[in-house]
This record gives sequence, C-alpha cells and structure tokens, in this order.
Amino acid sequence: MKGGRAVHVAGVGLHPFGRFDGKDVTRLGQHAVREALAEAGVGRGGFGAAFCGTVYTGVAAGHKVLSGLGLSGVPIVNVEAGCASGGAALSLGAAAIASGQHDRVLVFGMEKMPRGIIRSSFFPPWCEEAGLSPAPAYFALRARRLMLESGVTREHLARVSVKNHANGVDNPFAMFRKPFTTEQVLASQVVCDPLTLYMLCSPNEGAAAVVLSCEPGPVGPPVRVLASVLRSHRPGSVLGEHTPMSGLPGAEPPTPTETAAREAWEQAGIDPRDLDLAEVQDTDSGREILSVEELGLCERGGGGRFVEDGVGERTGRLPVNPSGGLLSKGEPLGASALGQVVELAWQLRGSAGPRQVEGARLALGHTVGRGANASVVVLGR
Repeated sequence: MKGGRAVHVAGVGLHPFGRFDGKDVTRLGQHAVREALAEAGVGRGGFGAAFCGTVYTGVAAGHKVLSGLGLSGVPIVNVEAGCASGGAALSLGAAAIASGQHDRVLVFGMEKMPRGIIRSSFFPPWCEEAGLSPAPAYFALRARRLMLESGVTREHLARVSVKNHANGVDNPFAMFRKPFTTEQVLASQVVCDPLTLYMLCSPNEGAAAVVLSCEPGPVGPPVRVLASVLRSHRPGSVLGEHTPMSGLPGAEPPTPTETAAREAWEQAGIDPRDLDLAEVQDTDSGREILSVEELGLCERGGGGRFVEDGVGERTGRLPVNPSGGLLSKGEPLGASALGQVVELAWQLRGSAGPRQVEGARLALGHTVGRGANASVVVLGR
C-alpha cells in the first residue's frame, strides 16, 4: 500500500458457505481462524490485534471467537458495515500493518443469516413495505434501469447466472454446485420481474479469516494487499446503494463503489485494465453487471456488451467471479468480502484447482453493503 510498509496475506482460512444447523456462528468463525493461523504458522501471542466483521452476530462477536480459542488479550475490534463488513475489517487491519502499529494482525468475519429476504434495522418500516430495501423488488428496479441505460437484456441477466453457477460447480466451499442453462434460469420462478429465482443469491452462513503481516507467509508465492479502501455514499439517486428516496434521479454524485475504486487504483498504482480477475458483488445478476461498470472494468453503459462479448467468462479477458460469486456461494454478510480475499489469494498462488485463472498476478475484490458502504481490495503478486 502506498505510503507505508508492505502488507502481505500470510495465511487464509475458510469455512464453507451454506446452512449448518448443528453449528453456532462462533464455531464457524473459529474454524476459519484456526485454518488461517495454522497456514501462517502463527500461534498464541503471534498477532498484535484482531478485527472481526459481522452484522447479525451481536455484541463482542470477535471476542467470543478468540476467547473460545484462548487467543484473547490483544485488541479485538468488531466492525459492522453491512455486506462490506469483512472489507471494512480488512482495511483496518491493513492500515495497522502499513503504519507500523503491528507486524501481524488477524482479520476474520462470520455470519449465520436468518432465512429468507434480508431484513435490516437500517430501513424504517415504510421503506420495507414499499420494497425500497435490500429486497428483490429493489434489485428488480435496479436491473430495469440497467436494461434502459446499459443495453442489458433478460438473456444477459440469465447469462451472468449461468456463468456463476458453472463456476460454482468447481468450488467445494460453495452452497450451490449445480449448473444451469440459460433456458432454465429464464424459466425459473419469477421473483420480481425481470429477476427470476436463479438470478438471486441466498443469504446463508459461513466464515473466512486472513492473517496479514509485514512479511510474506510460508505458503505459496507472496501475495500483497496493494489497496484496501472503504467508502460510503453521498445522497443521490433513488436507486443508489444507500437510503432509498434520499434524492431524485438525474445528475448524480459518484457511487461509493466508484469513489472506492478510484482510490484503490491510485493506492495500488495500477489501471483496471491491468487486472487478471475480479470477485465482485453479485447479490443478483444485475448487481454484477452494475459492479463491473462502477469499478471501471468496462465503460458506463457498456454492461450489456461486456456480458455479450463474454469478457467475464472464466476463459474471457477478465474472469469475473471465478469462485461462483454470491449466486453460487450464498451470502453470509460478515464473511463475504473476506471470502473473496481467500479466493483471490488462492488464485494468485496458483492453487485454485479447476477454477484457476492462468497467469493471475493482479486481482480485485468488491463488496457493497448497507449504509451504503463499498469495499474495494486489490491483491497482487
């Protein structure tokens, strides 16, 4: 990261994403933490601070995880930033390493999501009743706007789902590992037009952990955090990633993803055209297309063409969500961004198995959460 010491991903750990009725959320977090510490060769007293991202877990969530492992005593910071909670925790951890405050830190996130549509105390009741909340009706409005402004069709939305579910077949940590055809996606139950069931992700459970260090870890080629940025929204469109109805359509400020991405490119000293792969927010098929536009991976309004040309396919110029994305993995909020970082670390090490993107050296992770919060992380070899 610019202006400080190098920040390395020294170890990673991941609990599969899915539904685990026999495990509480603390056990999920401990699973991921154990794996990350073991890979980094770090034991008790081996890290100076811990940062835990979660939304639904409650008070002192990170303390419960580390106390149960006998690893408390260090500063433990619990972070909530909606779906970007893990990204927010990573930013704090990376800053602690880059600044010299600590030589090694632990970053982890976990979640055990309620079943069904995500509900959030961020939204007043009238917003939920009107569908202006993180619900399919809102996602459908956003997809409609993409159809109007970016040449996106129902077939494009279906193709994103087909791509991500195909990628998920090769991911043993994903909740859904079944491929679909375009016809099957379009024929699945309409949840809110134009979005069908297979175009929407499923809130679920899981955990991820990362050890950050000023020195490379013992496993694989060294992987560095080149940028880790969190940004919030400015009031704007009724379809922005923030409080709905906070402004009128028309001339709009940059979205939090756009502002975070611009700073990430500057921190990393690269251009989006330099990337070899990306893991981006795909709460629904339309969100992936919007993410690609906002991150500058294609021009604004070019999302339909990006899908049509197969740019984001595993064999395309810039594979997007080779892990299967949220559409295959599901979305445990606090673990989502860190799950991306784990996948990208594997990709950059060349250890992603059948999902491997050949020659990967620069990668991006992106999440968007209520607030609104957008996290952009750039990793490189």
